[in-house]
Amino acid sequence: MKRAIILFTCALSGFSIILTAILIHFEVYWEFSENARREVAVESRYIGRGVEIAGAGYLRSMPAGDVSNRVTLISKDGSVLFDSGGDADLMENHIGRPEVASAVESGFGESTRYSETMRKQTYYYATRLNNGDILRVASTSDTVFASFARLIPLTLGIVAAVMFAAAMIGSRMAGRIVAPLNKLDLENPEDNLVYKELSPMLARIKRQNVTIAEQMDEMRKKQLEFSAITENMREGLLVLDKESNVVSCNKSALFLLRADFTAPRNILALRRDEPFRRTAERTLSGAPSETTFTVDGRHLLIIGNPVTDNGEVQGAVLMLMDVTEREDRERLRREFSANVSHELKTPLTSISGYAEILSNGVAKPEDAPLFAKNIYDGAQRLIALINDIMLLSKLDEGTGEFQTERVELCLLVRKTAERILGAADARNISVTFDCENAEIAGIPHILDEMVFNLLDNAVKYNFDGGSIKITARKHDNTVELAVTDTGTGIAEADRERIFERFYRAEKSRGKKVEGTGLGLSIVKHGAALHNAKIEAHSDGKSGARFVLTFPAAQ
Repeated sequence: MKRAIILFTCALSGFSIILTAILIHFEVYWEFSENARREVAVESRYIGRGVEIAGAGYLRSMPAGDVSNRVTLISKDGSVLFDSGGDADLMENHIGRPEVASAVESGFGESTRYSETMRKQTYYYATRLNNGDILRVASTSDTVFASFARLIPLTLGIVAAVMFAAAMIGSRMAGRIVAPLNKLDLENPEDNLVYKELSPMLARIKRQNVTIAEQMDEMRKKQLEFSAITENMREGLLVLDKESNVVSCNKSALFLLRADFTAPRNILALRRDEPFRRTAERTLSGAPSETTFTVDGRHLLIIGNPVTDNGEVQGAVLMLMDVTEREDRERLRREFSANVSHELKTPLTSISGYAEILSNGVAKPEDAPLFAKNIYDGAQRLIALINDIMLLSKLDEGTGEFQTERVELCLLVRKTAERILGAADARNISVTFDCENAEIAGIPHILDEMVFNLLDNAVKYNFDGGSIKITARKHDNTVELAVTDTGTGIAEADRERIFERFYRAEKSRGKKVEGTGLGLSIVKHGAALHNAKIEAHSDGKSGARFVLTFPAAQ
């Protein structure tokens, strides 16, 4: 308020000074112009009388100081006979000039012409002499704007001085006006004696204070009851108004949403997840809603119900529940059922088909050994799948008998590699070793299973005539085992998922490969059991490289 008073005082003072200066200047300039015109007319008559008596010689005999304006004598045909401001012989014909034409016609004429470059204006007054010649007198002066421009610095200086004085006076006056207002006791408004104009307002404030106090007491009671209920709930509770602002929320809601929330604000300040936002919007539109979304890996169920009054939505109540365990159990059940069913179906179908052929006597006697072998291979695949599932279960739960001992990694790798050499030779795949002696603390049969799965995949996903390179290197406190193949590689989209159970990357490898889909999952869990790290490297085109990094034995 104080600032507004000062600004208004300064602005009013400055505007008044500028407007007054402009009006005064125009009034003075108009008076000056009128006086100049009268003086030119008088001077024209005086000089004209002299020319009529003494002729043109009178003009040439006049002292320069006697005439302040420019004098021109023009003949009837418009040629210049004399000009006090220049050589008459060099001047053009003046018969077309407005003031000359008017003087020839009616006996006298006048006109004003402006020079934009010189910012000057010239007033011409012409009279016709008795012999028909035209006598013209010209007076040059500044234009109104040019004359005003000279006054601008002075005017601005006056404005600045007046505004400074106005600011000082306005500041003092504003301080005196505002000071009593700043001291108002709004808790007891009628005890203030400031300005009588404020008495009605102060009376209303007192009545409102009483009403507000009663309402606050009632609200505090309800708030205490509401808080006692909601703060002891495991479920999260959010109450929204119709503008999506959070009216109330309990600690469980903040914990479940992982939100730092201390004051009411829009619900988007809590979470911006699409399912969460969509549920809130749908509920505020009047439709009950329910959905599940994820926060930091936890699954939350949100149930929304609108709050209505006379059919109009006034807000919403959102209930949050942590259903992570339920969702995880359901997901694992679906995945396990789907994957195991898929993996069991193929060999069982094969076994059933060959067995049916044999039991019906359709098979030729010479084909019976082949069918029996196929049945045996299918059964072995089922046994391998079950064994892998049991091993993963033991690694997950840590229920197996795992005895840690010092293991010479290079020796274990060479021994395990013998199990895949037959399959590699059959496809003309070369296997080379570049290992140095290095011991680690590990579980031999688990390490054997891990290395076998890596080498088995290197053979399965390789090209005929390709190669496999196995390297083992000891560093400061670690031992690194790497298996590199020359297959088609692993697509980037598959690289993050190849260690999942039953996940198969045949699409990225471009070929159908037999297997349980659990090999790399066993490698990953075995690495975790040995505090090791497993990494997969591939550009998706030219082979893959798997690296196991173990802590060195101490």
